[in-house]
Amino acid sequence: MTPRRYLFTSESVTEGHPDKLADQISDSIL
Repeated sequence: MTPRRYLFTSESVTEGHPDKLADQISDSIL
């Protein structure tokens, strides 16, 4: 729930893992 975590995921998405990251982000939101 920390903004830093969200930022990290956003950066990771650019790495080349949108599917996995998107799933994690969705889980985090839920």
